[in-house]
Amino acid sequence: MSKKFRVERDSLGEYQVPADAWYGIQTARALDNFPISERPPDHDFIVAHVRVKRAAAVANKTAGWLKPKLADALINAADAIIAGQYHDQFVVDRFQAGAGTSHNMNTNEVIANLANVAMGGKKGQYQPAHPNDHVNMGQSTNDTIPTAIRLAVLTKLPRLCDAVETMAHVFSETGEREWATVKSARTHLQDAVPTTIGRELKAYAWTLNRCAKRLAGAQEALCEIGLGGSAAGTGLNTAPGYAKAAAEELARLTSLPIRPAANLAAQMQSMADLQYVAHGLRGLALELTRISNDMRLLASGPRTGLQEINFPAVQPGSSIMPGKVNPVMFEMLNQVCYQVIGQDTAIAFMTQAGQLELNVMMPALGSALFDGMDWLTNAITVTTDKSLKGLEVDRERLRDYAHTSVGLATLLNLAIGYKAAAEVAQESTRSGRPIREIVAERNLMSAHEFDRLVEQAGRDGNIDQPLG
Repeated sequence: MSKKFRVERDSLGEYQVPADAWYGIQTARALDNFPISERPPDHDFIVAHVRVKRAAAVANKTAGWLKPKLADALINAADAIIAGQYHDQFVVDRFQAGAGTSHNMNTNEVIANLANVAMGGKKGQYQPAHPNDHVNMGQSTNDTIPTAIRLAVLTKLPRLCDAVETMAHVFSETGEREWATVKSARTHLQDAVPTTIGRELKAYAWTLNRCAKRLAGAQEALCEIGLGGSAAGTGLNTAPGYAKAAAEELARLTSLPIRPAANLAAQMQSMADLQYVAHGLRGLALELTRISNDMRLLASGPRTGLQEINFPAVQPGSSIMPGKVNPVMFEMLNQVCYQVIGQDTAIAFMTQAGQLELNVMMPALGSALFDGMDWLTNAITVTTDKSLKGLEVDRERLRDYAHTSVGLATLLNLAIGYKAAAEVAQESTRSGRPIREIVAERNLMSAHEFDRLVEQAGRDGNIDQPLG
């Protein structure tokens, strides 16, 4: 059965559009022009851009530039999309015309067609609502797209921060539970002084909470939008009071302090606020990479590794080695983090690639940022739920390591000095005998006293007084 089409016309001539499509001719051209990634636009971005169109319709209605009936039809169409309908009609590839003109027209055409059909018209005829004259009134791709990117990021930001804070909370809870569980610290991957597994885990929690706080701090700057700048930041073809009225409507829609930037042109030229978020994602990814590597190292084994912690088995670990269980969730998290770091590099190049009044790299820049935020949110969430919440500490293994570590010689510094303590450590390394035996043999203290000292030093980092 052959597909049915309707014929629409634009400044380049006629073009076929699928008969059942709510989009129009410029979207159809973009579909043919940009068969690149086969990835449609991000859903939060779709909603954000439609909110911009809704806010514009409200502002233009208030200014008397749009007749109430027409404005209400545009608003109702926007509301349907915001509620989750018609998202399959937003079809332009993420790699498209510079600045996002194709996506802007995709949105304009869908809203116009929905409004016209609601008012008794037909798809593709654009009467009485026209995509450019009415849906796009007072706007340009150049100010709607960067505004929508900001709004989409503001939507994603709380989800990401919640995921990070939840992971931090689980680390902290486990750390509290295991605060007194002494273990050997390691520096340079070699035995070091006693610490506790609780201290180790709570340090991860503190670091992650700091990352979340830094990311959340980006909200204020993101709320300053360039909408109303029109094509070049001058406000050409906008109604009096349009920028302020549109920002107020967006603030109402999002429950965020959205406001016009003091310099609309600057907010259209510069992607620095978005780069700040990307930099925060990179910092979070670097910390998560380090923590994931530690988790995998601490769980290594079970016989020939550290095996200080264990994670729940979520899948068989090997296609050839029966019974093998791998730390797959933290392996996945590592992979996501590396990809996010790559996205940040791409965003950095695109941030500096703007010229004069416009950065034409916005579609790919926004997509890379959305990906980084979503990937991290999802990866952190499933790693926390499927792995971290089931973390078990092998207390016996930790105790054995702690009480046989060569790093325990450090506890003798106050008693016999660094040089003599180093000699004890060297003898332990050479002979394989525990520090406690050598200490007792040399009458520095009893094995029992030394064990007690290890536990005390691991928990609070102090000893009661110099020994000897």
